[in-house]
Amino acid sequence: MSVSTSPPRPEGASAIVVAGDEETRVLLRGLLRLHHYRVIGEAEGSTEGTELLRTHPPSLMVVDAALAEGSFPVLIREARLLRPEMRVVLVTPTPVRPGDGTPKGSDGPDATVTRPFRLADFLGALRGPTTHRDH
Repeated sequence: MSVSTSPPRPEGASAIVVAGDEETRVLLRGLLRLHHYRVIGEAEGSTEGTELLRTHPPSLMVVDAALAEGSFPVLIREARLLRPEMRVVLVTPTPVRPGDGTPKGSDGPDATVTRPFRLADFLGALRGPTTHRDH
């Protein structure tokens, strides 16, 4: 028998996953569900992700940098306008560097995790502090 030492998710925590690759969506969805997040939607690209934000507002959005359509910087900026209180976690294949186009500050993600990642790093990114934004 295993005992989880992870803190429980916040009451009512719901999530959407936006990733261009089906295997990545399956992995992220599984990790979120395993750690008691309610996954309420998935999208392959920024247009579909933005529509999910409008129709099924989550408390968390996990975005993989590789989208089938659109770009993650545009999606994150749009998410900040639609849901400024929502936590955004970006999953990238390489570390974020200055000048790489990743939104920063109030337009950027709350946390970034580089693939491959350790489970503890991913969970820490999900549960870290969220910067409240006023737009």
